[in-house]
Amino acid sequence: MDRLPQDPIMLLSSINMLLRDREYDSLEELCGRFDRNVDEVKATLLKIGYEYNEEQKQFK
Repeated sequence: MDRLPQDPIMLLSSINMLLRDREYDSLEELCGRFDRNVDEVKATLLKIGYEYNEEQKQFK
């Protein structure tokens, strides 16, 4: 994967998969790898009802 999707649902799925499967240490590391702003990603996913759970490393 070269970049993260723009569509919020696809973004949600991609981030949760990448955190689970590639074992990024944090959302910050993942966003840095794909040159995305962490706060913007969180805001985008919050608009569709998902918040980041730091302990579980996933949006729920």
